[in-house]
Amino acid sequence: MTTETDAVDRRDDALDPRRWWALTVISVATLMVVLDASIINIALPQAQADLDISDANRQWAVTAYALTFGGLLLLGGRVVDFVGRKRVFLIGLIGFAVVSMIAGIAPNGATLFAGRALQGVFAALLAPAALSLIAVTFTDTRERAKAFGVYGALQGAGGAVGLIAGGLLTEYTSWRWCLFVNTPIALAVALAALPILKEGRAEGTRRYDIPGALLVTAGLVAVVWGFTHAAEAGWHTPATWLLLAAGLALLACFVLVEQRTAHPLLPLRVVWDRDRGGAFLASLLIGAGMFGLMLFLTYYLQINLDYQPLRAGLAFLPFSAGIIAAASLGAPLVPKLGPKTLMTAGIAVALVGTLWLTLLKPAEGYLAVVLPAMILTGLGLGAFFVALPNIALAGISPSDTGVASAMISTTQQVGGAIGPALLNTLYVSALTNFLAGHTGTVSQAVQLDGYVHGYRIAFLASGALFALALAATGLLITSRRTSAATS
Repeated sequence: MTTETDAVDRRDDALDPRRWWALTVISVATLMVVLDASIINIALPQAQADLDISDANRQWAVTAYALTFGGLLLLGGRVVDFVGRKRVFLIGLIGFAVVSMIAGIAPNGATLFAGRALQGVFAALLAPAALSLIAVTFTDTRERAKAFGVYGALQGAGGAVGLIAGGLLTEYTSWRWCLFVNTPIALAVALAALPILKEGRAEGTRRYDIPGALLVTAGLVAVVWGFTHAAEAGWHTPATWLLLAAGLALLACFVLVEQRTAHPLLPLRVVWDRDRGGAFLASLLIGAGMFGLMLFLTYYLQINLDYQPLRAGLAFLPFSAGIIAAASLGAPLVPKLGPKTLMTAGIAVALVGTLWLTLLKPAEGYLAVVLPAMILTGLGLGAFFVALPNIALAGISPSDTGVASAMISTTQQVGGAIGPALLNTLYVSALTNFLAGHTGTVSQAVQLDGYVHGYRIAFLASGALFALALAATGLLITSRRTSAATS
């Protein structure tokens, strides 16, 4: 007679005995990819001075990574499925290790930007490979939920870890170690992964939408380049508008290709759904506002308040803590209040926090302005992030779940590329106009006033992006349904 204990024993025997070690390996790789989006923020003022990077071009250190990461993430998911999860995971790790060294030894800004872009390419392979490996390694439903919980926690904590690590490495070694540190970590994880992870891939025709991937990435690069050119030469130059027009034309061609290809990178039915499209649009706008906000807060803390890199990194902790706290406490509220209500409330709170930053003063104001603004913005964004998947994945067919999940990360990364570029353009224009109004030698006090004037314009623009996200959520999202994961 078969007992319940015997059945449990056989189930346990069928589970991979090294699955928790596998999760450890995957988690370290995931943390590295996530924190690399923020670790460069604290190091950027020092890197800019060391490599003589102009104010107009400095945002490329952030946007180059976000552009290739976001632009190629959907293609990366397809490659993982058909080339092999373990194989792509190892390729991503080794590639990330190599290009991190290239970026770290950069003699000039162009090499740094190229290295960051290549980091984004390999991150676009690593991220979907890690998520896919968790899904196939943990076959027990309850254990899989725990594993995805660990993955989600790392996603939330990665930004805070990156800022603190960036502060430590920049202050006590060099900004270059913010990039060098990836190499030993990636190689160690690759060696650990060899005996632990199992290979696997999906069956079916291996068709990749290469034209779609190239069009969407090239279009985004052209748009960001157009904003950068506007910061350098002004909005009145033909080249600025040609770049922006070319970017929009390439993105329009991407939509046409996706409509006609048999194996689209992004099946348009996923985004044409009103609720889902509204959620993705809000995610794009939130990513743009959030990444831009963090860039200018970094400069305010280190340039205006004269914080050392480590202190600047620690000063961001309330922001990250707010996101993590709201995401944790907000999860039980999703089925009670509905995801739309929580998303709307979260964006509204983040908007208030962002507008609070316009009260900045040139040489003081962390406790009175920055701290409460960070807490409010972090809490609001945390509530938004925990509710977002419930709209994005609600009512979707199983065959489209993967691409819809990837679109959440893609929209945030693409927003993270466009936002800093747009806000930096507005900042440079505001600073230039401010200093042009002062004749003669510009004193340090006037310079600091000019910086803060530019920051305020950037924060107003960030607030405008949040306001657009609020409008998109309120006007486009009509359903109160939640995804199966939370219902």
